[in-house]
Amino acid sequence: MGDVADKIAYFQAITGVEDADLCTEILAAHGWDLELAISVFTSQNRHPATEYASEPTTSNTPPTSTNQPPAETGLVAGGSGGPPGLAWKIITLPFSIISGSLGLISGAVGLGVWAAGGVLSYSLRMIGFNLGRNGESSSPLVSASASAAEAMSFVDSFDRDFGSIRPSFIAEGFMDALQRSRHEFKLLFVYLHSPEHPDTPMFCERTLCNEALVAFINENFVAWGGSIRASEGFKMSNSLKASRFPFCAVVMAATNQRIALLQQVEGPKSPDELLTALQRVLEESAPVLVSARLEAEERRNNIRLREEQDAAYLAALEADQARERQRQEEQERQEREAAEAERKRKEEEEARERAAREAAEREAALAKIREEKLQSLGPEPAKGPDVTQVLVRFPTGERKERRFQCSTTIQSLYDYVDSLGCLEVEKYSLVSNFPRTVYGSEKLALSLKDAGLHPQASLFVELNS
Repeated sequence: MGDVADKIAYFQAITGVEDADLCTEILAAHGWDLELAISVFTSQNRHPATEYASEPTTSNTPPTSTNQPPAETGLVAGGSGGPPGLAWKIITLPFSIISGSLGLISGAVGLGVWAAGGVLSYSLRMIGFNLGRNGESSSPLVSASASAAEAMSFVDSFDRDFGSIRPSFIAEGFMDALQRSRHEFKLLFVYLHSPEHPDTPMFCERTLCNEALVAFINENFVAWGGSIRASEGFKMSNSLKASRFPFCAVVMAATNQRIALLQQVEGPKSPDELLTALQRVLEESAPVLVSARLEAEERRNNIRLREEQDAAYLAALEADQARERQRQEEQERQEREAAEAERKRKEEEEARERAAREAAEREAALAKIREEKLQSLGPEPAKGPDVTQVLVRFPTGERKERRFQCSTTIQSLYDYVDSLGCLEVEKYSLVSNFPRTVYGSEKLALSLKDAGLHPQASLFVELNS
């Protein structure tokens, strides 16, 4: 905003206050800081005009667009005299034209600088370099999370006020939505919402929520909306030079982090008027989008071709290296095999000797154990009333029979079987039939008489799995 008249016109468009004198008083009270004045006005205002004048003057003339300079722009006098005459208007006409042109140029430059600044600010935040004006650490004006929160808040508020039949506004910050449209090869439809403007409710209900228009926008555009009472929405209205509401625009990402403004629609429009404008800009931009899509596809194909060529070269190089490694490995393998064969021969010879030695040791140990168990049984008693006759059948069909004192324990029967050396396993059980009884570890301490095996018993050996 280069001069006082532009600031007054912009303040009128944002706040809906049409009394120029009242706007002048508000801006002057805030030192002509436009952003501060709007922020204070929108945050503290329930009846904005009552803070500065008891009866604001209304006008049926809508605010002028910033793309057209105000009709009476020029030097602002310090006095409070009447409106300038025709001669003064003719004298200041060249300055008005120059001021309007500079406004258009500054708007385009400001839009690009804002986009580049947003990307630069986001990059600096990522690396932790975020300094204020005086070199002190400060938070960004609109961080990525804050802008997303503002976008989600706008979508929720819009749904509450006007229903869910609406353009599919992306709940992301503007730059994220712009990048999304770039990746999807679509244009970005931007709607700046002015809650205080009298035309806003009717426009939203009858135009922006029209089913045919909604379907067209959702199919062909990425949609983003923001309230000018929020930080990012206000900045976008400033960058896009929005001076009349409702305000819609179509933008697309350009080179060097700049934004191309393709179309802007200001003021209340019918669904057909807005649909026609969007169809026209879509038709005009179709070659650009198709070209961008083809270029992206070509870049992908080139990257894929380079990757395939690099992969083929690496494969050939790896094949040569593999053949060389194979030759060396073959030679080393033959040497290793010869050494391994000699080592194995020695190991097998040592293993056979060790196995024979261990087998002999085990056999000697078993023979010793059998002998000890046989000695523990004592001599076989002669037949008598206190003598039990025991028959043991082995799995091989072999039978062994011996007499024991009736007071002898079941453990002695196991010792007797072990001393015979007829089994090659260590785990087995002595079992009797009719009825079947297993004399396991819990019965080893029972005497033959107590176990019911007196005066004679027939047992068989059952191998345990």
